[in-house]
Amino acid sequence: MNLSQMTAFRAVMNSASLSEAAEKLGRTQPAISAAIRSLEETLGLKLFERRGRQLVPVPEAQYLMAEASEILDRVSSVAGTMKSLKAGQSGSLNVACMPGPSTFLMPRYISRAVGANPDVHIVFSSRSSPQIRELGATQGLDFGFADLIGREPSTVTFRQETISANCFCAMPEDHPLTEKDAISWKDLDHVPLGLLQSSHIVRQKTVQTMIAAGITPNVVLDSQFFLPIMQFISVGRCLSIVDPLTMATEQEINSSVGRVVFRKLSEAFRYDYSIITPIYRPLSQLARRIKEGWQQEVMELLTRIEADPVYCP
Repeated sequence: MNLSQMTAFRAVMNSASLSEAAEKLGRTQPAISAAIRSLEETLGLKLFERRGRQLVPVPEAQYLMAEASEILDRVSSVAGTMKSLKAGQSGSLNVACMPGPSTFLMPRYISRAVGANPDVHIVFSSRSSPQIRELGATQGLDFGFADLIGREPSTVTFRQETISANCFCAMPEDHPLTEKDAISWKDLDHVPLGLLQSSHIVRQKTVQTMIAAGITPNVVLDSQFFLPIMQFISVGRCLSIVDPLTMATEQEINSSVGRVVFRKLSEAFRYDYSIITPIYRPLSQLARRIKEGWQQEVMELLTRIEADPVYCP
């Protein structure tokens, strides 16, 4: 007994005639008749009494109708689910993001991309970049977004797509340097700065670049992440060199109520992000759609703020 036979059988049971059943299925009447005969031969049981042009179901046909309908409905449901999975409209999504973009930009994007779809289950977590790399190495997520933290892309346990863009100088709205369109390193000589913690590769790179430019870094604030520094800048305690997505986030959420402004650096200072995907955990269509959409979202955000982004797959 196959699906074609059961489909023809149910159509006949729900129709007044063979011709009506054939019309419903878009098949010929002889084809429907052949399917019914084949089904009866397979079962070794007559399902209908022939009365002229009508087929009258025997009692056993009523039992088969219930069973066949349940099977066909289940097959239809599975087919619909698979189509939805193929289109990336259902399934589960496990994503980890570094703290800056995880506060607003990434959840905003995912919520828009998924919407109110009840067929998608999301696990979204904020993790440090090393933790995200570890999750990628252990195949513990669909994809993650982190900073590159000075390491070459992995080829063993996870893949990295990189996005590089220019950093910005963040300063209080009433600072004298706001009069300039672009800030040079020399403008920051002895100026109080808020930077990432001393162990972070970006903090080290910033300090080394300043020293190489012949100026003295004056770090008065260490922070684990960039966004908290905005509050200290807003009250005039310091300036900062921040990654471009921090600038994009602050412009969107305006946590400082407009008291922090940003200026380009006259000497390009790049920040590198990475999109991490496990090698041994193939992406579902849903995860692939969301990941590729996030990459496009980041590139559009960085282009909008004129950070000169470069994507490397």
